[in-house]
Amino acid sequence: MVFDVGECLVDETTEYSTWADWLGVPRHTFHAMFGAVIAQGRDYHETFQEFRPGFDLDAERERRAQAGRPETFGEDDLYPDVRDALAALRADGLWLGVAGNQTVRAGRILRGLFGQDVDLIGTSDDWGASKPAPAFFERVAKVVPVEAEEMLYVGDRVDNDIRPAHQAGMHTALVRRGPWATVQWRSEEAQKLPTFRVESLLELSGLIAQFNGSAR
Repeated sequence: MVFDVGECLVDETTEYSTWADWLGVPRHTFHAMFGAVIAQGRDYHETFQEFRPGFDLDAERERRAQAGRPETFGEDDLYPDVRDALAALRADGLWLGVAGNQTVRAGRILRGLFGQDVDLIGTSDDWGASKPAPAFFERVAKVVPVEAEEMLYVGDRVDNDIRPAHQAGMHTALVRRGPWATVQWRSEEAQKLPTFRVESLLELSGLIAQFNGSAR
């Protein structure tokens, strides 16, 4: 099974709060606009454009790094269920991976956090393909040592995670947390596409065992 990163394993509240600070915008205002943008079905990058037209995210990331204020996250930003869920799934004998739309820098941080706990860490920058593009999930299917129909991709977004993984022939699990899952949870796709819908990653071990048992 393979996990998305942002709002699946990592709570991005701190990350987006620091972006509000960088833009000189009150945090609650930035978060409100962020929610409005995704509720309208727009790309979340447009949030930055609302405050600074012509905003170049890659260039601003570099400026932040040069100013000693790079994007970062750590152990304290992991959702509380992450460590126990990974341990339970590893104890079940499952192959585990982490793959999401992340920078090379974020990939290094992820390897420091999870290097001993998972079998693969891949990022969109490493692979040159970003979700929801089919090429991203083709890469996932290539590096995971089972067939696509034997994989489970876990994410918080119907549009970026569940739909494209399903189209790639994978099973999926939608976890209800973060802004996207909150907005999308009651949509038709969110109710029909995922193999599992969970409130916590801790539910996955039992659900997978039950699913595998019924498939025999």
